[in-house]
Amino acid sequence: MAAMASRGVCHGGFSCSYMLLKPEEVRFFDLIHILFSPTYLHKTKLVDSRDDTFNDKFRQRWLICISILAQKILLSVAKPLASIGSFVEMYLNLVSCNRNLFKLLLNFLTAKVEKPCKTSANYLSFIGILDKRVGLDASIRRGDSMYNAAISVMASKASYENETYLKTTVQDHWKMEFVGFYDYWNEYQEKATTQAFIALDKSEEGDTYVVAFRGTEPFDADAWCSDLDISWYEIPGIGKIHGGFMKALGLQKNVGWPKEVAADSSDHPPVAYYAIRDMLKDRLSANNKANFILTGHSLGGALAILFPAILMLHDETLLLERLDGVYTFGQPRVGHETFAEFMEQKLEDHGIRYCRFVYCNDIVPRLPYDDLMFKHFGTCYYYNRHYQAKIVKGEPEENYFSPLTAIAMMVNAFLELIRSFAIVYMKGREYREGRLFRVVRVLGLVIPGLTAHCPHDYVNATRLGSFPVPTQQFNNAADHPSQLQSENV
Repeated sequence: MAAMASRGVCHGGFSCSYMLLKPEEVRFFDLIHILFSPTYLHKTKLVDSRDDTFNDKFRQRWLICISILAQKILLSVAKPLASIGSFVEMYLNLVSCNRNLFKLLLNFLTAKVEKPCKTSANYLSFIGILDKRVGLDASIRRGDSMYNAAISVMASKASYENETYLKTTVQDHWKMEFVGFYDYWNEYQEKATTQAFIALDKSEEGDTYVVAFRGTEPFDADAWCSDLDISWYEIPGIGKIHGGFMKALGLQKNVGWPKEVAADSSDHPPVAYYAIRDMLKDRLSANNKANFILTGHSLGGALAILFPAILMLHDETLLLERLDGVYTFGQPRVGHETFAEFMEQKLEDHGIRYCRFVYCNDIVPRLPYDDLMFKHFGTCYYYNRHYQAKIVKGEPEENYFSPLTAIAMMVNAFLELIRSFAIVYMKGREYREGRLFRVVRVLGLVIPGLTAHCPHDYVNATRLGSFPVPTQQFNNAADHPSQLQSENV
């Protein structure tokens, strides 16, 4: 394929510029050759590329090696990792069903143990156990500037849970209509690895569909491979986009992003983009007062902002006119600079609000490294440890892996651990943190930025922090920080 590409043949017929990593074919000595021989990248089967710029620097080759090696390890431990995750979740839910560990032991001795059911409304994922809050922010009302963000952060957090939990939460706690929970097919991983759910918020002013994509689950090797796959494809007129995220959204093998796809006779689920697009078109066409918002945490945030990019590619005017906003939390970078420029211009042209929330030292928004030309775009709402917000062009310490910054992040993680004990007295019982989450905060002392990625602090940020508003268009104000203001609105 590399030889074909050099003669101008497009990959799969849809992209003439690309870089594809193939971790399944990795050998140790291949990685050594990549590190110390730039020309080897065009000879090895590990990297299939029609681009001559990505291997100019040792640091870029180092990051490519890390990506390949990490994916290789994840692929090799996928099944045991999933088994460990299932056991941990079951144990934590077992303790929860029986109130605490002491009560569980007592019930075991008296043969009265309450066993959790994985499909019940009370069964929580590992993410859900870290933060058990289900209700929306009681202080936010429709029409408030933070209303969509408040719904979005809770939907992003809830997306990690099972269908019964979601239906109960949406209907009983949020007083909305539950449209459905869906598993979507990833043609490249050949399994259903992408999840999303849709809720309908009805009101007299108009209906809003909330589309929430699930993020990366801690024990899901397939999702982690999507995150760590720094492969990219260039779509003519749009730019270079993260390959792993496009595959998760519904990139079609050999054809890319055709506007329509033929009906699939196989028994596997549909892919995310086309199924959600068609569902929204049907529902919005039948209701002139309905619109929709997109949201997601982590990987889910990447899928949420890529969704309108493909709508723009297909010129889906109806959906772009009805898209009321995209709200992402802890979202990684999804494309190169040209893609970022394309999206900023198109979002502005269509009047689509794009709010990218970043909490403190969260590691994921700093990935993939911008050394690999990946760039953020749009309005970044950055919250510090005190949940104080400001608008920034990117985020502080965009590539912060250095000894000095690591020390500062460890100090910050320690102060967050102290805060976890005090916040309940300062802000109320709603903000109480459980023992398990405090254990995770301790891990943040060793791996800076890990704990900051949990949805918990993003929920706190939308409830305790301000919602900054620029005094003028963000693109103009970004170069003049003095022209930005923060206020509660």
